[in-house]
Amino acid sequence: MDLDSLRYGNFSQLGEAITDWEQMTKKLADMKKDAEGELKGKADKAKWAGVNATVSREFITKTASEFADAHTQANTVAKILKDTREELIGYRTQLNDALDRAAKKHLTVADTGDGSFTVVANTRPDWASDPSGQHGAVSQKEVDDARDEIQRILSKATHSDSTAAKALRLIVDQAKYGFSGASYDSRDAAVKAIADADKMAKILAKDPRDVTNTELASLNSTLAKYKNDPLFAEEFATQVGPKRALTFWAGIADPYQGEFNHDPARDKQAKQLQKNLGITLGRATLSDSDQMAGWKDQMIKLGPNQLGVDDASNPTGYAVMSNLMRFGDYDDDFLYRYGDELLAYDKQVNGRATTPWVNNWNTGDLNLWGNKNDRGRDPVTGFLEALGHNPGASEKFFARPDFSDTSMPALERDTVNAESEVNEHLKYLTSERLWLPDTAMDGKDGYVAGRDALGHALEAATTGYSSDAEAKDTVAGDRRTANTAAVFEQVAYLYGGEGGPKLLHTQPELADSLGKIGGAYIDDIDYELSGVGDHGKDAGDFPARYDGRASIGNQGAIDFLSVLGQAEDSHKIVTAAQHMYTLSVLDANPATSEENMNRARDAMSTGAEARGILDHSRVQQAAATYGAESEEANKELARSSDWKKLMAGAVVAGGVAAVPLPGSTAAALVIAPVAADQIVNAANTLLGHEIDKATEEAAADPSVPSQMTSRKFFDQGTDGLGKIYTAYFEGYPKAADKADDQQWIDGLEGSYLGTGPNQNDYRGRPPFKD
Repeated sequence: MDLDSLRYGNFSQLGEAITDWEQMTKKLADMKKDAEGELKGKADKAKWAGVNATVSREFITKTASEFADAHTQANTVAKILKDTREELIGYRTQLNDALDRAAKKHLTVADTGDGSFTVVANTRPDWASDPSGQHGAVSQKEVDDARDEIQRILSKATHSDSTAAKALRLIVDQAKYGFSGASYDSRDAAVKAIADADKMAKILAKDPRDVTNTELASLNSTLAKYKNDPLFAEEFATQVGPKRALTFWAGIADPYQGEFNHDPARDKQAKQLQKNLGITLGRATLSDSDQMAGWKDQMIKLGPNQLGVDDASNPTGYAVMSNLMRFGDYDDDFLYRYGDELLAYDKQVNGRATTPWVNNWNTGDLNLWGNKNDRGRDPVTGFLEALGHNPGASEKFFARPDFSDTSMPALERDTVNAESEVNEHLKYLTSERLWLPDTAMDGKDGYVAGRDALGHALEAATTGYSSDAEAKDTVAGDRRTANTAAVFEQVAYLYGGEGGPKLLHTQPELADSLGKIGGAYIDDIDYELSGVGDHGKDAGDFPARYDGRASIGNQGAIDFLSVLGQAEDSHKIVTAAQHMYTLSVLDANPATSEENMNRARDAMSTGAEARGILDHSRVQQAAATYGAESEEANKELARSSDWKKLMAGAVVAGGVAAVPLPGSTAAALVIAPVAADQIVNAANTLLGHEIDKATEEAAADPSVPSQMTSRKFFDQGTDGLGKIYTAYFEGYPKAADKADDQQWIDGLEGSYLGTGPNQNDYRGRPPFKD
């Protein structure tokens, strides 16, 4: 900053700008309130159909969000401008004081332009005859001191001005269209974030072997502190650069090339760095700035190329980045482009003897989380885990090729009935790719982490929630849309199709995820089962909980359930989801009117049919695998009979039930729909009683029966349906008499047992035979 610019600076215009921004902030606060309460609130309550149900509603939701971001950005800009103005005025005062002191000491200070200035001592002609030989009124030290003081003031003013300008540019550039949600309470907070990012970037500029454990700890704590800070993330990412981020992680993760001289303290820091670095880079990708656009392009280009380092077997860019993106929220478009390029390259090398991923000469270990069963050598695994944490990107990556909610005039889609209607990415990953175990010597034999990761990605794509969502996250309610349903339709087609039993049994790691996906759409499955074939389905009994509900057809629902019933995990999960959904429908339709009773009867009957398909399928598969009524088959049925304990600790809110899966080391939920958006006093509902009962029983007796015959297995099923029937009519004796006259019980038993013990009359898929 030039001396005269600060000395004579007129900050009145900046003050006027600040006043304008503050007034704008107040106006935007009112507009934000109106947008959220009026615009979005009314849109959420509106009963729209067709394109309006998705396109218009989504547009309104985004518009309301833009008002919120506009308010945040205006507020941040006003605060940065105000703080900077106050600082510059303060520095101007300091400068003028210093100039006054210099003048009193007979010093002349002059601006020479381009940020430079001179300090000269004044002289008089008669001083030339001074016997001391001095020609000035002051000493050289006083000249130097004045110069240094003025320089310090100008340097601080320059730093204040330039850093504020950089912060403002970063904030504005975060969003190419619309507004940034970056929020800072002061100019200093924004500037410190940028400065700390630059400081941390210098650590990554070093050789990883020269980075001390103390530096790693500092890096981890700083990245964790700023994990949600957009300016920090972008400044850090751009200062480090794509390739350096990759080579640094390769050197930190695996610098030993298979040797066993690891430092436990360093390994602990390295493990945390994988997570913190991944989250930070993910946050950076959310920026729309030109710098980050170039960063993302370069990162994708680095994918197939080896990095030219001695660490981790000289990995490719894909191998490293895929392990970092296991953590964090990434830009959907970046993930899509990255994954599309990755799979295109993977198709060229998959299954060949020279595959660059899992092979004997690749000793690199780039994943430090659960690395006994997933060393991180296969980049497709890490990428799919990234999709599992990024539902929007996953939904886009597996979108139906013949449908998007903006490409069709109506939300009523035909069922998927041809391979051409299946997404190429999904087809390749489920049916074509050769998956290899990537386990360490002490890992689970034959376990394929990539297939488990594929399940997580599909969970996110179909439910709208991250695969590791926690119960507290589900208060947001049902996140299914026409697009998530379109992914589900493809999954149901593939795994409910003729090859479905083989896919399920040769991909056992997917069973729990398929169960969660089926459970998430149990209301739509029940709707498909409610008619006669594809006729007479009852949307009154099983109303759509979101616009553009899934369409898999009556036979598709039967086939999908029959395949899910074949595996223990998927059978348990879907059965629990079905049970809770049926109970919620009964809670919503107490036996106080004929209309309610008709809905309750249909719900019980359809629920019994679904349970029958699942249970018969389970019995048949156990018999096919181990022999009917064999000891091993009866052990399988005993474990499957314990499905109610899955309900222990379930939380119901926002129209969904969040059911924690027991025995999981990571967050694992079944997010199943219930029949009402809000359940008041859940403890007094049938569903609430069942959840409490399951919780008590699980705590009292966590064990399962050692064996169970198929007859007892079915007896338990009919007994459970009978208990639901009895509970529904408790307190309504007249309604119970009417139901008895109408032979509800016979209908329920027929729905559940009507398939018989052999290949069922529901025309489901036969059991898998190896």
